[in-house]
Amino acid sequence: MFYLRRQILLIAYMVVDLVIMILSFALAAKACNFRYQDIQFEGLIFLLGFTLIWHLIFNLLGIYRSKRFTAKRLEALDLFKATFLGSLILLGALSLFNIQLANLVFITVFWVGVTALTLLSRLIMRYMLARARIRGRNLRFMLIVGTNHRAIKFAQRIELKKELGYRIIGFVDNEWDGIEPFRKTNNQLITDFESFPSFIRNNVVDEVIICLPMKSFYDQAFRIVTICEEQGIIARFLPNIFDLKFARATTESFEGESMITISTGGMEGWPVLVKRLFDVLFSLTLFIVLLPLFLIVSILIKITSPGPVFFVQDRVGLNKRKIRLYKFRTFKIKNDPRITKLGKILRKTSIDELPQLLNVLKGDMSLVGPRPLPLRDFAGFDQDWHRRRFSVRPGLTCLWQINGRNAVPFEKWMALDMEYIDKWSNRLDFKILLKTIPTVLKASGAA
Repeated sequence: MFYLRRQILLIAYMVVDLVIMILSFALAAKACNFRYQDIQFEGLIFLLGFTLIWHLIFNLLGIYRSKRFTAKRLEALDLFKATFLGSLILLGALSLFNIQLANLVFITVFWVGVTALTLLSRLIMRYMLARARIRGRNLRFMLIVGTNHRAIKFAQRIELKKELGYRIIGFVDNEWDGIEPFRKTNNQLITDFESFPSFIRNNVVDEVIICLPMKSFYDQAFRIVTICEEQGIIARFLPNIFDLKFARATTESFEGESMITISTGGMEGWPVLVKRLFDVLFSLTLFIVLLPLFLIVSILIKITSPGPVFFVQDRVGLNKRKIRLYKFRTFKIKNDPRITKLGKILRKTSIDELPQLLNVLKGDMSLVGPRPLPLRDFAGFDQDWHRRRFSVRPGLTCLWQINGRNAVPFEKWMALDMEYIDKWSNRLDFKILLKTIPTVLKASGAA
């Protein structure tokens, strides 16, 4: 649900920014005594086109990236750059199309208005988010590597900044001569370097903060960052550079400390918003259209075998969080491996998977993404790079689904999931959805 809340928040930011831009445009036009009755169809098209350009400018300048660790003044500076560039482009476009608003008064009023209102909206949103996080909502789970003075001070700063929404779940370190000051704190040492891979495999960890001295602990730090990279977990450290295969590094700051953030996959920015909007609209439409089929299948299941209509099972979702996955029940009775005739048809046609549209609407799943695995399969993973599939939301269909499904060997399946994460785009999602239709109709690889 964290992912869903993040997307809702992004939508709110974008809508507010566009409303502010249009309002500022109207105020600036009013200041120039512009008569709205003179607006023609071409003028409306111009305003619509510039709205899109304004949105693209904000995206390209990183306005919609996570700002938890970004200082207010730096966010304000980024907004200043975005509104200034947007205003210059607006002035150029007005002059190019010979629109009467192309004058100094209009563009000055517009820029001052849009900048002031956008900054005000960010202050309000920061305040609202801070209140929500202090109340225990919108939290992220943090693991700190190191028990030295720097690590302790960093943890203290995080604890004092409840509005950031971080919950420290513990520390990672080996026993060493200077650990005594750490033991006098209320902090918990939950694992050592050797057991770190096991802990990270089996627990919910959103971010790992490395506070080790790089010169003497380079090997340990490199191993930890590599493990995070393999499993798609965000890593932040103070600071050094690693030669990583998939992850990207970005710099941020907190309380005067510079940090480099390591994250994998390409799911960020406005394409993620497009993906989520499409998920909701398409799955809701499909659910409404298929509602008669849902009712018929439900009745047939009740008639042909005793037991509930739906089979509900815990699966592993984003960042190893458990999700409740819904399917039409295809077995004769609970825990019976024998499949009814109806169940065989449902599985062959993949109709038994349709209730997962509810998972998509809830935000636990996406239409396209690595298939959600049962807990027993997750427990059987023996290679950490497989776990990077949990860095994105699971989906109804994926590359594995359109490349043979059950006929694909496990290693190839995992490789296809990594390929999807590394090459993801909205276009790739669309191609997978289109190829899924003939695959389902042919019942290719279905059990």
